[in-house]
Amino acid sequence: MHSLHELESLVETGRISRREFMRRAATLGLALAVAPSLFPMGAQAAEGPKRGGRLRMGMGGASTTDTLSPAVMTDMMIQTLVYGQLGNSLMEIDNEGRAVPELAESYESSADASTWVFKLRKGVTFHNGKTMTADDVIHSINLHRGEKSTSAAKAIVKSIKEIVKEDAYTVRMELASPNADFPYILTDYHLVIVPEGHDGTDGIFTGAYRLKSFEPGVRSLTERNSGYFRDDRGWFDEVETLAINDINARTNALKTGQVDLINRCELKTLRFLERMPGIQLVKQRGYRHYTFAMHTDAAPYSDNNVRMALKHAVDREQLVKTVFRGYAVVGNDHPISSGNRYHAGDLPQRVYDPDKAKHYLKKAGLDHLKVDLHVADAAFPGAVDAGVLFRESSAKAGIDVNVVREPNDGYWSNVWLKKTFCAVFWGGRVTEDMMFSTAYADNAAWNDTNWKHKRFNELLVAARGELDEATRRKQYEEMQRLVSDEGGVIIPAFGMDIAAASKKIGLHKPAVNWELDGFRCAQRWWFKA
Repeated sequence: MHSLHELESLVETGRISRREFMRRAATLGLALAVAPSLFPMGAQAAEGPKRGGRLRMGMGGASTTDTLSPAVMTDMMIQTLVYGQLGNSLMEIDNEGRAVPELAESYESSADASTWVFKLRKGVTFHNGKTMTADDVIHSINLHRGEKSTSAAKAIVKSIKEIVKEDAYTVRMELASPNADFPYILTDYHLVIVPEGHDGTDGIFTGAYRLKSFEPGVRSLTERNSGYFRDDRGWFDEVETLAINDINARTNALKTGQVDLINRCELKTLRFLERMPGIQLVKQRGYRHYTFAMHTDAAPYSDNNVRMALKHAVDREQLVKTVFRGYAVVGNDHPISSGNRYHAGDLPQRVYDPDKAKHYLKKAGLDHLKVDLHVADAAFPGAVDAGVLFRESSAKAGIDVNVVREPNDGYWSNVWLKKTFCAVFWGGRVTEDMMFSTAYADNAAWNDTNWKHKRFNELLVAARGELDEATRRKQYEEMQRLVSDEGGVIIPAFGMDIAAASKKIGLHKPAVNWELDGFRCAQRWWFKA
């Protein structure tokens, strides 16, 4: 029979329904005791938002190299500041996972999805008082399209062939090839709108809060924008964002009331936090996944046999059970979660198999392999422990994984994309095309495995514009198989986004496209009376 902890893990990771949880819990005589704490979100919405107060956020995922430039945002503190407080995109993801207008008022497309026309909201002003028009939108998108652009969004906007101003509040985008998911592209957090002539580094955007101060990797302070175009967002008077990369310090800051919420909770302490008076857990099951990325253009990872050996040397079940405490499900070495529309559910699940790993080493002409795996808990909570478990499991296959612990500060600028084998966290993307275009297309700025695959890239373009549902599904399923069998990424697990907050905070059902309600907790949450 399942224990209470096992039942909670099953429902939290989506492996059983809430109804099935209640049925099984009832057989243990525990339903009334655990249901309120397990499902804390339901009763909050009825209380309604209130204005006022200073929200203090303790953030892991901060670096002294952070910048306000939307083009190069890489981690949580800056993402929740620029996208979550200061800025808006043309479209946003709602709490049902739909792309809905934000700075756009409405949109329509041609029958073949190659032309998209966006009507803009009128009366939107930037923080410097300038009224937003089509010129600002065109300028903002072009910041990421330029030939010399280093934007992480360059790959996903590359398909825009031409942006045309039809009038002051209408923009037409002509695509090089059809894209049925194009509105989702424009929800990307890099694509926030800035005034013409600006690049975002001055902190001038259209969002619910104005920037008062910013010290990279340390602290930011924003104040409510009284001229914000929405009256159903921006409930706090001020938002203070504090960089607290150490997970224990972050947890203690919440427990002692120094902050009102924290992200990326320590999984070992979740049960304790959940039972503390005055604290609630915010659990989001979305697209996040944990990876070990290998540079496929560097030895020994340039040999796919070596990559396959390493993939079979990971004990995924053990990682989920111990490092992620059951708040995860095993991954299959591709980045598309079971929540995505075209998830390849029939793809055989890769399992821990030291003998098969040895088989692939032999095919590579090796009887032993030694590699350096660079990790830090800045990559994801538990990354160091995950590296140690990987070392232990791979030893049985004749693979020596030397775990190199890197500093948390600067991990994303000094290790990721630079070291040939390292731990990585991905928030995932709401569509298959966005995920693949961001990190697996051969020209993507964030292709952290330097993987180039002709068939994959052909399918990427074809599936993007395919309007036949069955054909499109087959294309995305083949792409997932190619990444799993030939790519340079090990994806052992898909996890939950788990934050902890004071019970003084009210919130509706959170969006799951990014952590903390799609990065927008500061806009969407409030203090209860």
